Formats: sequence, C-alpha cells, structure tokens
Amino acid sequence: MLVPGAWLGGWSWQPVARRLRAAGRQAVTLTLPGLADGDSPSGLHLSDAVAHVVNEIEKRGLEQVTLVAHSWGGYVVTGAAHELAGRVAKVIYYNAFVPERGVPLVDENEDYSVMINAAIAASLDGSVAVVPEQVPLFLPDLSADAQRLFFELLVPQPGAYFLEAIDVPAVTTAGIPAAYVASEDDRALGRPGAEFAARLGLTPVIIPGGHNSLLTHPDEVTRALLAA
Repeated sequence: MLVPGAWLGGWSWQPVARRLRAAGRQAVTLTLPGLADGDSPSGLHLSDAVAHVVNEIEKRGLEQVTLVAHSWGGYVVTGAAHELAGRVAKVIYYNAFVPERGVPLVDENEDYSVMINAAIAASLDGSVAVVPEQVPLFLPDLSADAQRLFFELLVPQPGAYFLEAIDVPAVTTAGIPAAYVASEDDRALGRPGAEFAARLGLTPVIIPGGHNSLLTHPDEVTRALLAA
C-alpha cells in the first residue's frame, strides 16, 4: 500500500507500483482525501486521511500489508498502522516524517512553521500550496521544464494535515517491523532522514536522487522497498 506525500496523489507512485507488480508484488496506490484533482481541501482533518487508509485496507480484505509512506504520508501511515496492527506486516518510511506523539508537522521545522502558517493565513480555504520557487527542493535533478510540469500536477494540501498531530507512539512500540529509505539529495524533508530513522532505532538505506526520487529513480526506490 503506497501512500503519497503532501500535494501529491497516487499518480506519484505509479512508476514504482508498475515495477513492484513486475516483480510479482501487489501494489495499491492511494490518493488521500482532498488531494485528488478537483477535491476541496476545506474541512478535512488528519484523522480523515488515516481513516481513508484504514478503510481501503479493510474493504479490500488485505492482510500482511506493507505500508509505504512518502514524506508527510509518514503521519498517515503511522496512525493507520496502529489501527491495523493485525493486518500490517511492515511499515517502510521513504523520505518520510516519523512523527513524534503529539507533534504536528508544522512544529518539526521552524522554516516550515513560518511557511505553512503564512500560506494558511493567505488562503481562502485553509490550504497550503506550493509556489514555483520551492519546486527545485523536491526535484533537484530535473530540468526546469520538467520541474514546471511537476508543479502543474500538484494540488493544495489541506492545512489541518500539517497542523494536527498523531496521538500514537512509534509503530515499533506496537511490535510492527519498520524500515527507513532515504534519498541522498533530499532537500525538502524537515530534518535529515537519519534523524527520523533514529526515532525507530534504525539506520536508513541510502538511495540516489532527491525528495521525489520515486519519479526520477523508480528502479532504485523499488529495489530498496523490495529489500527492506
């Protein structure tokens, strides 16, 4: 089960999902509430995103699921894993936040806090949008034309997804195995991947690329997920 990061939909995981299926694995890509094209970001809470993952797994009758989180999706997957403990075989954090109990994303980084709060204050619907100048942080290894295309695919993020916290501890406290995969040139994550991995008592597996290497280095991301 592949959970995207902020501003992204399930489309961002498609290159990796195709490779996972070619390797004989089932792969489901999710688009969380408010992040599909045309969705309204208003009135959504972090608990809605968590519930969406839980509901998708339960309605599909899935067992022994590996939950994979990209970026902000680490909050969603952490919450869902605790509700689905009997169904989850492993959690893999890929360039992802490993949330501390009671700490929202907005409080993980001072620069993030300023940017997020300013964006919400300026928005009519309480959302947070990426501005073009921020795109190179996500995809430093792409041309300017490719970065502009990526920007056109992004949608505003419901603000509460960044402002609300998860009231559960690390997944490893529930006996769920975990792994951490980090890109070597990640410029967008609020802290170094190694710091988030350390919250789980792990050393990250390092792969090439930037924060969104699932699009630029899908072969390497796929291999890392299969080996985790």
